[in-house]
Amino acid sequence: MKVIGKHLTVDMYGCSFEVLDDLEFVKSAMITAVKEANMTLLDFSSYKFEPQGLTALALLAESHMSIHTYPELGYAAVDVFTCGDHSRPDKAVAVLKSFLKPEKTKTTNIKRGDFGAEKDMKPKVSVSIAPLRRVRNTGARVLNFLRTK
Repeated sequence: MKVIGKHLTVDMYGCSFEVLDDLEFVKSAMITAVKEANMTLLDFSSYKFEPQGLTALALLAESHMSIHTYPELGYAAVDVFTCGDHSRPDKAVAVLKSFLKPEKTKTTNIKRGDFGAEKDMKPKVSVSIAPLRRVRNTGARVLNFLRTK
């Protein structure tokens, strides 16, 4: 059976409270991501929680995109599932990253409907750290190393 769809789950850490608690901003980010990733928006639904946080869902002709935010933790859970070959879920995730500006992300890439080989059943996970954080962490390691000498 061939791959039916691509499913990306992305954990975004270190986002600002204000961005994650702004429903109109998140909606704008999602709609931009849908357009730039060659997806077709069918409907958009959202809910703003009190005192903070939100859930937003873009129903797509290709499947769906959702974001659940936890502003008090600086965390957003993003889910992008698309079927077909013309849409670009990776591009949608890149656009969302440019809007939400996380310090660190964990992306899991799942091939939906492909049970051809056992290795294909295991999702591929990648972790990235924003460049500034990488520099800050590296600088701290260098200073610690020099102190021990």
